[in-house]
Amino acid sequence: ELQPETEVILLTAHGNIPDGVQAIKNGAFDYITKGDDNNKILPLIAKAMEKATVAYSQQKAVGKQYSFATVIGRSPAIEEAVSLARKVAATDVPVLLTGETGTGKEVFAQSIHQHSSRSDKAFVAINCSSFSRDLLESEMFGHKAGAFTGALKETKGLFEEADNGTIFLDEIGELPLYLQAKLLRVLESRYVTRVGDHRPIPVDVRVITTVNEDPVDLIRQGKLRQDLYYRLSVVTLNIPPLRERRGDIPYLAQALIEKHHAKMGKRLSELPRDVLRQLMEYDYPGNVRELENILIQAMFMMDGDSGFTTELLDLPA
Repeated sequence: ELQPETEVILLTAHGNIPDGVQAIKNGAFDYITKGDDNNKILPLIAKAMEKATVAYSQQKAVGKQYSFATVIGRSPAIEEAVSLARKVAATDVPVLLTGETGTGKEVFAQSIHQHSSRSDKAFVAINCSSFSRDLLESEMFGHKAGAFTGALKETKGLFEEADNGTIFLDEIGELPLYLQAKLLRVLESRYVTRVGDHRPIPVDVRVITTVNEDPVDLIRQGKLRQDLYYRLSVVTLNIPPLRERRGDIPYLAQALIEKHHAKMGKRLSELPRDVLRQLMEYDYPGNVRELENILIQAMFMMDGDSGFTTELLDLPA
């Protein structure tokens, strides 16, 4: 009940085929018998962990609510990005979010979903670079029972899970080209076909994708199909890096301090001016995510009596 995405592997000393079939029907990830498990258990656990990670990344619209109010900053660059995102949220067109890693592209994707007509439906997120090719195809589009070794039951894919909602594909340039071709067919036809099956299944999803590099460069390098790019980039929204909106750093830093200080057991109401000044001088190649990590590390090292000082900031030279 607490961790519904947990996968179960049944290990038994008295295995038989009917029990194995029943275990799979009841939801087990797999079923093995003692004696032949030494060479199977670690690869099997690795596959189960991949699948559980995919499930964990699926976020429903219920639960934590996102809005454009969660996008912190007053700089013209970020205000322009929020303004465009608000406009596109009211439509149903595909959105391509560009920008460096750590700039907050998923926050924008969640906010666009929450302000859309699909906000009461599923928001399903998947990082295209995190999973093996075979697992990624099966998880995105589902599979038929018997489609491959271990496919003992028919399984829905993420596109079916996101039906009438939004699917968020992070780092689309990491998607293998043959899957890009299959994704293009899904977008054009509004049907998915499970691995090992020929039956088309209708789906109605809004697609939001991201790239961390210039998409034109990815096309030139042969990592991104040009036809897919044009299909996904009906609206392209660039999220500016932190170094281009340094004036937002004090607001971001304060919000991040408020987010973490209580659960770390630290008493801290605001950051000293000299700390903020030093934070604003750094370029943050990891953007907001790096700023957050720097502040968490500093709070961890902070002595309650000495407070938050510049000496606690571990900023790379």
